Amino acid sequence: MDFEFSEEQEQLRDSVRRYLADRAPIAWVRERWADAADPNDAVWKGLAALGVMGLLVPEEHGGAGMTMVDAAVVLEELGRAVFPGPYAASTIGATTLILAAGDGADHAALLPALAAGDEIATVAVFEPGRRYDWRSPGVTVAADGSLTGTKVHVPHGCVAHRYLVTASDASGLTGVYVLDADAEGVHVEVADTIDGGHPEATVELRGAHPARRLAATGTDAHLAIERTFDALGVALCVDGVGTAARALELSVEYAQQRYAFGRPIGSFQAVQHLCADMLRAVELARAAGYYACWALDSAERAEGHRAATVARAYCAESLPQLGGTAVQVFAGIGFTWEHDVHLYYKRLVHLGYALGSADEHLATLAGLVID
Repeated sequence: MDFEFSEEQEQLRDSVRRYLADRAPIAWVRERWADAADPNDAVWKGLAALGVMGLLVPEEHGGAGMTMVDAAVVLEELGRAVFPGPYAASTIGATTLILAAGDGADHAALLPALAAGDEIATVAVFEPGRRYDWRSPGVTVAADGSLTGTKVHVPHGCVAHRYLVTASDASGLTGVYVLDADAEGVHVEVADTIDGGHPEATVELRGAHPARRLAATGTDAHLAIERTFDALGVALCVDGVGTAARALELSVEYAQQRYAFGRPIGSFQAVQHLCADMLRAVELARAAGYYACWALDSAERAEGHRAATVARAYCAESLPQLGGTAVQVFAGIGFTWEHDVHLYYKRLVHLGYALGSADEHLATLAGLVID
């Protein structure tokens, strides 16, 4: 197995990094903090022009037909820039779910606009009181196809044009339904999050219609949802790797520049240990995240699910801790709004919540190993 990035992947990384440094520097991120990213703005359209929105979309539908590893290269760069856009939600989550749960007609109808960046879609999976259990949706489908129920923690639900909603039909089968954000009976409320660059929404469905089921009625979408849950979780992990790597770089730079008792604080063993711990966490998270991307692309489904579970379990605990360690290196100034390190810390803390608890993932992993 070749663990090196290809020349094309390195070129993709370089293009995205240079674009974000030029068009979405940290000052721009601060301007967009706590303000839902507009998918029609110039920065989003510029990313679309680079072709990164359609990496997972087949070529016949206007995409590049590439892999999760390719998308991970982009995700890591977006994480480094703490980019406040719905890339993972739409390009990874929604695209994966449409590909996995939909048929040819669904692909042709929905994917071209996502690949072009003209529309934003997101997944509406989680429900109040169920934590991260998506397997038995409480949202129900009436005989006329309307949806009733509530979805929570919908990523970038405030800017999405379409929701991919999981729901149970009269026969108890789980399906995925496409619902326009401005459809009748859809009520959206922005939810507070610690990371202003990754807003979430609560979506209440009161007989929402018209909703169209992906693929044929009478089929169960559990495997498609599981695949999407794994892909989106791994995408968040790799995004977090980029954020964590940049937080480590900032910490090392500060440790070399900040003097105490006539010496750089990086010369003190306690600070060196903090930076070494951060480096270990970054490299292990990167290995887990990229292996999971490869497994989702190329390995059997069971191995892809196992690898994604391992990545979520590790990143959910280690990356938020890394963010706290970075703040410790900066000491008092790290707690101020004026310094940038808190943006990285908050992104990593939010990542931990979005991924779910490490204990839950480890319990899932134990079940997979025992079975």
